Amino acid sequence: MKPIWVVDDDQSIRWVLEKTLARENLPCRSFSNSADVLVAMETESPQVLVSDIRMPGGATPNAGLELLQQAKARYPGLPVIIMTAFSDLESAVSAFQGGAFEYLPKPFDVDQAVELIRRAVDESLREAAIEERIEATPEILGQAPAMQDVFRAIGRLSQSNVTVLITGESGSGKELVARALHRHSPRAAHPFIALNTAAIPKELLESELFGHERGAFTGAQAMRRGRFEQAEGGTLFLDEIGDMPSELQTRLLRVLSDGHFYRVGGHSPMKANVRVIAATHQNLEDLVRQGLFREDLYHRLNVIRLRLPALHERQEDIPLLTRNFLQKSASELGVEAKKISDAAMKLLVTLPFPGNVRQLENLCHWLTVMAPAQVVEIKDLPPEMRGAAPDMTRAPLGRMMQNVAPAIGRVDGATASDADATVASVDETWRIELERTAAHMLALDRHDVMDVLTRQFEATLIRMALRHTGGRRIEAAQRLGIGRNTITRKIQDLGLDDVR
Repeated sequence: MKPIWVVDDDQSIRWVLEKTLARENLPCRSFSNSADVLVAMETESPQVLVSDIRMPGGATPNAGLELLQQAKARYPGLPVIIMTAFSDLESAVSAFQGGAFEYLPKPFDVDQAVELIRRAVDESLREAAIEERIEATPEILGQAPAMQDVFRAIGRLSQSNVTVLITGESGSGKELVARALHRHSPRAAHPFIALNTAAIPKELLESELFGHERGAFTGAQAMRRGRFEQAEGGTLFLDEIGDMPSELQTRLLRVLSDGHFYRVGGHSPMKANVRVIAATHQNLEDLVRQGLFREDLYHRLNVIRLRLPALHERQEDIPLLTRNFLQKSASELGVEAKKISDAAMKLLVTLPFPGNVRQLENLCHWLTVMAPAQVVEIKDLPPEMRGAAPDMTRAPLGRMMQNVAPAIGRVDGATASDADATVASVDETWRIELERTAAHMLALDRHDVMDVLTRQFEATLIRMALRHTGGRRIEAAQRLGIGRNTITRKIQDLGLDDVR
């Protein structure tokens, strides 16, 4: 860890912080003026900068604010804590507008100072780890046509400050897209702050977003900056926006409308210079219809919509992603990267991955730790991924078959062209899902693919037809185009006697 830099012209303040931080095993370096700090910053940087607001050696009495501005210009992610006397509170407000992490009022409690500095260190280390991980690998990987559309959209939005709504299933990589939008925008030199609104308790979410004043509620012992202030000049990513409580939706709408907000317990409006990117796996239109999401907020967020495809829509990217995640896991653990055999890769490509890219990444972590050999074979995969062929009543193929019975009903009495269109639609969906299921079984080296799939197909189709006709077998046979004796025999062979 890099040292914490303490800047104060008062030797007693420097001495107290030096001794206190040494006792806490936190490395420290002290300066008596801002000019020496700027010289040092030409060749190195601190983990956290703690600076007095008034010092000699600057162009103005508030040399600490000058130092803050220049430090943030060189190192945008550097947490800066400003020390201030109560008479300088107005200047402290200016410090926050300049991007200060927090302020420390004089005279300060030593324990409070240590707690604040530790928070700043944790934030600095967390951001450094994220940046290192992002810079070590490409932002987003993908060669599938659906991902190329996403890349083109990011390129078109690169010089825009417009609000973006990212939709897609959980685990599909929405935060990665948000980070890419930020890194290629005019705001790239400023913070990217992410907040999962579903992960914060409802009673704490308002303070997380907008901050709070000291004494605003029980336990608010000091003023705290919210995510809007932390993201000043940069981007605020609000994940799972569909889970935001209705009262906070109103406050968010106000910020998006006029660019101002109030801290909890505050009376002075704060100006927000922040680009908002929101994301959700939910259908916001349905939430609006149900009265669970404000329609006006929906339209404010839905300026540009960017849909991220699920992994099963970009299966050709699975080999590329798998190799990348295995390399990443090996690097983190300091071991040689595992390789996937051709047979195992063929199987992976056929899997549905309901957890999307995140599930695939977790699988690669698991294989790096648990796979016994350097080359991963099918037998090395987790049991749930190398099991028997999926039951078509539960797998995507079975879900697709839920459309067959309604389609049969729509064809009956429809015009010839409408009937042909319905049948063609079902046939195409069936073909795609059948290919996926067959490929899964073939990858497992099964020798009963035809028999298993034929029986599952017949069982699913007869079950749907019987449900459609209310259990009337003769009518079901007519709908399926088979004889009465044939459907009776198949019902017995397939064990469907209890279907009504």
